[in-house]
Amino acid sequence: MEHIRTARQIMINVLFVCLGNICRSPSGEGVFKALIKKEGLEKAFFVDSAGTSAFHVGESADSRMRKHAVQREINLTSLSRKFTTNDLIKFDYIMAMDRDNYSDILVQDKHDKFNNKVFMMTNYSSLYYNKEIPDPYYGGDKGFEKVLDMLQESCIGLLEMIKITHEL
Repeated sequence: MEHIRTARQIMINVLFVCLGNICRSPSGEGVFKALIKKEGLEKAFFVDSAGTSAFHVGESADSRMRKHAVQREINLTSLSRKFTTNDLIKFDYIMAMDRDNYSDILVQDKHDKFNNKVFMMTNYSSLYYNKEIPDPYYGGDKGFEKVLDMLQESCIGLLEMIKITHEL
């Protein structure tokens, strides 16, 4: 008798977080979505981004970041929103772009129940391990390209870890 294994229907929730949610975190969201689409895993994930501040709520990603992302065939379509305490509950992986945002996220975890969900983005990169993803907002083109390079490398590692952990 043939044994038929049915795929588990799981939804893995991944959130990318930076300060204003107009450069780094929407780029992380876009890069990760492009990777999961390439691998045919879109139905297994819910991917979003947020900012620890409310400076840009409702705005699209920075036009310079969108321009650089499109050159890599990555579309940044999200609108900025502020990180909330509910995000700690909803998301399985919360990816902070730098140490300040990492700390700001954990401050909202009043009872230390969710710190096992919060990670530095570069924890999953072999090239940039333990570095911060720099904010390119006040820099030039090279800054935006560097951020995309770092996110690409880190998102590949993150996806590989999730695939192994969740047997995808």
